[in-house]
Amino acid sequence: MWLPKTLVFSVLLGVACCNRNFPPGFKFGAATAAYQVEGAWNVSDKSESIWDVFTHEHPEAIIDRSTGDVACDSYHQWQRDVEIASELGLHFYRFSIAWARLLPNGFSNYVSEDGKKYYSDLIDGLLEKGIEPVVTLYHWDLPQSLQNLGGWTNPLIADWFGEYARVAFSLYGNRVKTWLTINEPIIYCQVSYGSGMHAPGIASPAFGGLMCSKNAVLAHAKAWRIYDEEFRQKYQGKVSLTNQLMWFEPDDENEQESADLAQQLWGGVYTHPVFSKDGGWPPELEKKIAEKSRQLGYTGSKLPPFTQEEKELVRGTYDFFGFNFYTARTVRRAKAGEEVGPWPFTGCPDLDFILSVRPDWKPGATRWFFSYPRALRLQLSKVKQQYGDIDIFILENGVAGYDTDLDDQDRINFYRDHLEQVLLSINEDGVKIVGYTAWTMIDNYEWSDGYRSKFGLYEVDFSDPQRTRRPRASAQYYARVIQQHSLDVLDTNKLTDELYWTFVLISPIFKIP
Repeated sequence: MWLPKTLVFSVLLGVACCNRNFPPGFKFGAATAAYQVEGAWNVSDKSESIWDVFTHEHPEAIIDRSTGDVACDSYHQWQRDVEIASELGLHFYRFSIAWARLLPNGFSNYVSEDGKKYYSDLIDGLLEKGIEPVVTLYHWDLPQSLQNLGGWTNPLIADWFGEYARVAFSLYGNRVKTWLTINEPIIYCQVSYGSGMHAPGIASPAFGGLMCSKNAVLAHAKAWRIYDEEFRQKYQGKVSLTNQLMWFEPDDENEQESADLAQQLWGGVYTHPVFSKDGGWPPELEKKIAEKSRQLGYTGSKLPPFTQEEKELVRGTYDFFGFNFYTARTVRRAKAGEEVGPWPFTGCPDLDFILSVRPDWKPGATRWFFSYPRALRLQLSKVKQQYGDIDIFILENGVAGYDTDLDDQDRINFYRDHLEQVLLSINEDGVKIVGYTAWTMIDNYEWSDGYRSKFGLYEVDFSDPQRTRRPRASAQYYARVIQQHSLDVLDTNKLTDELYWTFVLISPIFKIP
């Protein structure tokens, strides 16, 4: 009896996949960020961001002395990016708005018409292809005009960010239903101020990072409250922030407390105030940093305290848990007289910890990256343990390579191995994961790594003025995972007529009439 090939493929996939299908409604996407892809750094009335200034004034801080002045030229080539998102079959595309492009002076009294149109056109282009826009308000590119006023160490920035968020919600809230206020505050606060290696290039390991951390949490909360009170009833969207959660593993069986504290300093600073029932800083971390501050002779803690009013402002300001994941570290207490390296590369001075990696964790093409797929499942379970059955949205996961050709099998293996951990989390641990985002859709400007590290599913030729994009093998793999909603992917384009007729001949085994 004649059988349509689509039915044959479906049956073949059902036989092969077993429990490796993703649940109904699970969404797949890919991401980029404004400074990393847009270019057009001085087009129209856009003002300078801190990354514009940092890369121009400190080229030595970037491994290849490059800038994001042109990057992928997505400002002019956004239509091609939309086509790529469609070619991949993405359910959503996550991108960020450049604060300095939309509000050139940083404040809400002046909105750029060109900036407003650029993001509006991008959103409409995605929607026309049936792709949901997921929009990040802040991905590290603060207007330099606000940095001149103290930037993220100025408590007033929470109000400035709220004004900016209100403008974005007003302009795009009718079409954007998923918002991220802030991306990875750990990086632009503790890592940036801890080392001075990222914009704005200010090294303040004693105070700057933790001052920034508190202000970032308050800024997120104010933006969420604005949406909740002024826009939610009309637009019915969801708002949260997304944190990079590094897995910290005890170096041996005696170091579990050390690993827990390191996790609190890395991620708990930004999750406990928002997602816990009590709010405020993680209590044990707050105690330890206060003790360390007294040892150093300070009259108060280096971790700025929350008032009760601030705790209530922040607590509960989420609609889902934003989750970025890349890598892991081992943790142990420093021995007497042992030098503690900089946080978070080799040590944690605030807690007197030494950080390292296991020899079997595979390095990537950037110095901070080591692949340990099982840590993704462990971290997801930790979130559930800490904050209950909350919807978790994985908003970044990917690997950098030095890709010189398009056959990036290592990246395919990375995605397969990590998506397996996602399925185990869902099926065996009962974690409520609602979506997964590949970082990144296209090669981009990778901050202090410049253009050396390649994260993209699509290659970008940065030597070509047109910034030609070409799919890697990983793009084809990811597209099949999305299309077939499964990890046991079959390339239906390569299924031969012989396979089809073989199946037809043996179809009685499957009781197909």
